[in-house]
Amino acid sequence: MKICLVEDDLELGHSVQSLIQDGGHEVVWVRRITEARYWLEQSVFDAVVLDLGLPDGNGLDLLRSIRQQDKQMPLIVITARDGIEDRLHGLDSGADDYLVKPFAGPELLARLRAVARRSGLAQESDMQAWEVKDLKLDERRMVLTRGDTVINLSKTEFTILLTLLKLPDRVVTRRELEARALPNADSHALDVHMFNLRKKIGEGYVRTVRGVGFVVERK
Repeated sequence: MKICLVEDDLELGHSVQSLIQDGGHEVVWVRRITEARYWLEQSVFDAVVLDLGLPDGNGLDLLRSIRQQDKQMPLIVITARDGIEDRLHGLDSGADDYLVKPFAGPELLARLRAVARRSGLAQESDMQAWEVKDLKLDERRMVLTRGDTVINLSKTEFTILLTLLKLPDRVVTRRELEARALPNADSHALDVHMFNLRKKIGEGYVRTVRGVGFVVERK
C-alpha cells in the first residue's frame, strides 16, 4: 500500500515511517496540513495515518476534508488525545480507527491491514496493471508508461485515464468522468484536462463520442 503519514513529531515520524516501510509499504511523510493537502491532491494513496495536533491547524479539519472528497479512503488517527469524547469525535468525523499514543508498532500495522481489508484493498493488492495497446498504467504506484517511456500525469489526468482503461471499449459519459475525477469543477474543466491528457499520451488512445463522452478502444 501507499500510505500518507501526517505527523509533526520528528522522532515519532521517523519511527512510524520506518515501521510502515519495513512492513512492505510505501510512505510519504509530511509534518503539516498544507503539505498533506498538496500530496493528497498530487498523488493517489491507499490509506492515511493522521496525527491531530499539527503546527498549522487541527487534524480533524483535514480529516473532514478528506472525507468530503473520498468516502472510502482508509484513515487511522494517531494522537495523544485519549479521552472518550476525543475518540468519539475522531470516529464521528470520519476516521476508520483511532490509536492513542504511545502505541506498539505491530498494532499500527495490524490496524492498517484491518482497515485495508474492510475497504477492499487487500483483495485488490495483487491487481495487474491496466493495459491498452502500448499504454500500461500501474494503479497502485500511480505510474503510466508508453513502451519504455514514463509519462507524468496529474492526479486528475490519472483518474480520468484510469476510469477509461478500466472500461475499455465502453463509452464513458462526461457525467461519469466528472463525477469520478472532477466532482467540484465547472463544466469546462473536463475538456481542459482531456486536452492535456491527450497531449501527454499522444493521439490514438482516447476517442471522443460526440455528445456522449469518451472511449478507449483495445484495437
